[in-house]
Amino acid sequence: MLTLIAATPADIPALWALRTRALQTQCAGHYDAAILATWAAAAAPAQYPVLLQQGGGIKACVHGALAGYAILDQANNEIDAVFVDQGFSGQGIGKALLRALEQMAAQPEKLHLYASLNAVPFYRSAGYRAGQSMQYPHPSGILLDCVHMFRPPSVPSAPAGPVR
Repeated sequence: MLTLIAATPADIPALWALRTRALQTQCAGHYDAAILATWAAAAAPAQYPVLLQQGGGIKACVHGALAGYAILDQANNEIDAVFVDQGFSGQGIGKALLRALEQMAAQPEKLHLYASLNAVPFYRSAGYRAGQSMQYPHPSGILLDCVHMFRPPSVPSAPAGPVR
């Protein structure tokens, strides 16, 4: 059973470990090994505790096990992260997390994000549109190829289920 729960700063180590595993397994065919290694070794962003304290984080659990998480930067209307552990992929968890972020957003029609190359099809399937391809200056010093994506106003938000 999928449960969506508000994430807290105390969850950051587990969330970040899931993110690192997801990068190593799901991004491998899309990025150079050296870029991926540097990206995966980076520390959690300094703003994560603040974003989570402001209610911008959700974790997905299946029978009590952490299956994924998502973080919304509410002040900038930006989806910061949606990650699903590979062992739980294909079960609709990413979409449930994305829909929960859309419901949390003050202006869901203005949501945007910088998608890693492997994530572009996921966001497209959720109704997001690709904007400009670009290189994101990652805090670790690398440049990550990504695609700026946005949610058109015409995309309805489907119920994601309650977040506890």
